[in-house]
Amino acid sequence: MSVILGIDPGSRVTGYGVIRQQGRHLIYLGSGCIRTSEQELPLRLKQIYAGVSEIITQFQPDAFAIEQVFMAKNADSALKLGQARGSAIVAAVNAELPVYEYAARLVKQAVVGTGAADKSQVQHMVQQMLKLPGKPQSDAADALGVAICHANTNKTLIALAGQATSARKGRYR
Repeated sequence: MSVILGIDPGSRVTGYGVIRQQGRHLIYLGSGCIRTSEQELPLRLKQIYAGVSEIITQFQPDAFAIEQVFMAKNADSALKLGQARGSAIVAAVNAELPVYEYAARLVKQAVVGTGAADKSQVQHMVQQMLKLPGKPQSDAADALGVAICHANTNKTLIALAGQATSARKGRYR
């Protein structure tokens, strides 16, 4: 049994999703969004760090999974996204959590079955997989998708190895 915190980073809205992996079952524990103020970027990064730290304290996850940066059309947006990811990762590392990174296409593939899925498809499948009464917010659904992707990837690695595996590439300690 392990608790997984998934993060969909953003400089204005960072989604989070927490699930428990119990054998073959995934159990929803919580999700939401960290919404930053309209302040300067350094203060927003501080809010992301504080928000992720609070979620870690509340849910005590065993693993931290985060979406990798994609190359945005706007270089400034990509840099801000990278900084938001960094703030979230530092919160995880400070809590001594193993950090795993997943490409957005891999997350969509794990949740919907195609790496080209749109946000509404991810929301729908997350709702179905976790038996939620309604569709989660878009950023929270993406974060839950990251957690589901990690759970499925970790399950596959354990099955292939025939034993518990340690964190792969992407682990920071």
